[in-house]
Amino acid sequence: MRLTVNGIVQGVGFRPFVYQLALESGLKGGVANTSSGVTIHVEATEKKIQAFILDLRKKSPPLAHITEITAGYEVIRGYTTFTIQGSQRQPSRWALISPDMAICNDCLQELFDPEDRRYGYPFINCTNCGPRYTIIEDIPYDRPNTSMKHFTMCEKCQKEYDDPSNRRFHAQPNACAVCGPSLALYSNDRARILAHDPIKKTAELLKEGQIVAIKGLGGFHLAVDAENTNAVIRLRQRKHREEKPLALMSYDLDRVHRYALVEPDEERLLTSQQRPIVLVKKRDTNPLSPEISPRNKNFGVMLPYTPLHYLLLSHDFTSLVMTSGNMSEEPIAIDNDEAFDRLGAIADYFLVHNREIYLRSDDSIARRTQGATRFIRRSRGYVPAPVFLRDKVPQILACGAELKNTVCITKGKNAFLSQHIGDLENLETYRFFEQTVDHMKQILDIDPQILAHDLHPDYLSTRYALEQEGMEKIAVQHHHAHIVSCMAENGLDGPVLGLSFDGTGYGTDGSIWGGEVLIVETHHFSRAAHLTSVPMPGGDGAIREPWRMAVSYLSHVFGEGFYDLELPFLGSIEKDRIRIIQTMISNKVNAPPTSSLGRLFDGIAAIVGIRNQVAYEGQAAMELEMTIAGDSKESYDYEWKREKDAYRVLVSSIIRGVVRDMEKGSQVSEISQKFHTTLIRLFSDLCGRIGQETGLDRAVLSGGVFQNAVLLAGLTKALEASGFQVFSHSVIPTNDGGISLGQALVAAAVAAS
Repeated sequence: MRLTVNGIVQGVGFRPFVYQLALESGLKGGVANTSSGVTIHVEATEKKIQAFILDLRKKSPPLAHITEITAGYEVIRGYTTFTIQGSQRQPSRWALISPDMAICNDCLQELFDPEDRRYGYPFINCTNCGPRYTIIEDIPYDRPNTSMKHFTMCEKCQKEYDDPSNRRFHAQPNACAVCGPSLALYSNDRARILAHDPIKKTAELLKEGQIVAIKGLGGFHLAVDAENTNAVIRLRQRKHREEKPLALMSYDLDRVHRYALVEPDEERLLTSQQRPIVLVKKRDTNPLSPEISPRNKNFGVMLPYTPLHYLLLSHDFTSLVMTSGNMSEEPIAIDNDEAFDRLGAIADYFLVHNREIYLRSDDSIARRTQGATRFIRRSRGYVPAPVFLRDKVPQILACGAELKNTVCITKGKNAFLSQHIGDLENLETYRFFEQTVDHMKQILDIDPQILAHDLHPDYLSTRYALEQEGMEKIAVQHHHAHIVSCMAENGLDGPVLGLSFDGTGYGTDGSIWGGEVLIVETHHFSRAAHLTSVPMPGGDGAIREPWRMAVSYLSHVFGEGFYDLELPFLGSIEKDRIRIIQTMISNKVNAPPTSSLGRLFDGIAAIVGIRNQVAYEGQAAMELEMTIAGDSKESYDYEWKREKDAYRVLVSSIIRGVVRDMEKGSQVSEISQKFHTTLIRLFSDLCGRIGQETGLDRAVLSGGVFQNAVLLAGLTKALEASGFQVFSHSVIPTNDGGISLGQALVAAAVAAS
């Protein structure tokens, strides 16, 4: 029989696994990589072959993921043994590439074994671990198609590479200190620092308080000792990252426990092969700098995922700050010369290596909520593993959103979301966007004929789409895409009730949406309910300065009488500035209407005195959530009004309640709790009403506001109590990082209708 195995089956030790399994099973024949997966020719009794097929699925290597095995009879060729054959190129190229994976336990043991020939070698790897996606240039995944093509294996490495019984058989990045990549340490003026052990010297520099740019798997990190507050402050100043939390890396869980409270499911996520950054709760008393994660209850922590990380952290650090190697809002640096140019004003020293990174890939970020993993950023360790779809779809390119951009390319029942690209607000990120599209099309051999994009005419992703020729273009409303992305990962068809809550999204009426209850089918949606629209004075300026939204909501509720309210935040802003904003609102000048729940969070955060300005997107809303203490069941009054086409949720009673509590001196923690409880009750009651009217009993939750764990958990519980099946994200981000998947599926449905 001829077996064709599709899935992640290249570069993961699949052929030697097949070889060993065939020998154990008494089968003759051969196995080969092809441009579309792995092909196996086997000769034996049918009973033995069927047992062999079952074992292929049950016993496959840890990094393998089989999506399909097809079998067909062939003429017996009379094989006398079973062999591993060379790669075969085919006209149709269709193979899944493994994500980059953390160093495995076997390699880690060798790394610290003085008797092993790779002792202390910072690029140790095997077929069960190491770089994949970031070093591949083309398929099939063979060494000449990777950045390892520049390194000729020594005799010992070649012997391992050629031995089917060795776990480094055809491990494309296989190397050692004799023949492989090497490290070098430089000062920021590009002067080489001569050191017998560059890693040990780097550790000494970090302990002295220096900032070091370290080349890793998917790009550079900027590192400082996490216990050195002066170093952390200097890093923030140079990187222009004033308040956004910085990621941490510690050698092991024991060290993480010194400064964080880690639940068992968080430990499992931290130690997984993907090694994401995991949000974990701070210990009240801990040895780390308070500047790492100011005004935040959590740390973002990861464990080492490369041998270099382990070697560096073995020099007795509680933790290192390991933040992306970039200036804020720019893509992470991947090339040595590029790093010196872009990071020279930030880093004091550079620890670099000479293995090229073909495609940048930031660290993934996740948290555990309601027994599931919730991605804030899905990137290294997970990309390019596909989202498996319920139905086949055409080849589509979806260009994603403006913020937290990812792109999505579909083929058959697979949707490939790119790594995190970032906010498409500068030329460098836009070029990364274009490079990612081209690279994914090449390594996945996909030539999309349909192009999906956001409705917003000014997004750079939309402009890119409209400039492409020879493709059908389909515009997809932002919040429709959010809900369909969640439907896709949960294998749902419509209609469903979709709660799409975020900061901004271009609505079909030209206003800014974001507090939407939609009735959704993949090809179509209607608006069932939404928050009352209020002016957003200054457009994006209102996002950076939440006090503007506070003034807008207060003006909406109290008119010009809001000037007389006893609210401390009003006294902290110049009266002339407030009057300018009020004039913009009254005259409807540069004050687009918005129904965004994200902006309501901002407005409340400013009214209660948490934040007048933010240093990063979502900061005010996040800090409002962080203030909650206790578990009060109190809520504010809420109401909605039935209008011609949809329910309009009135915000006046909520704003009045918050102002009343502020004026009587209530604690901010109490007000925040009541506000969250109000939203949970309001939307669960409203959905109950809409559910009765429509017969819908499935609720789908998506959008960046659902990164709020209190709202997600509370609303899920309340909706379930009202008889709804509730679906949310656990495969892709609920924020705009997942929107490209929804765009692709909507475009497929529209094209087919």
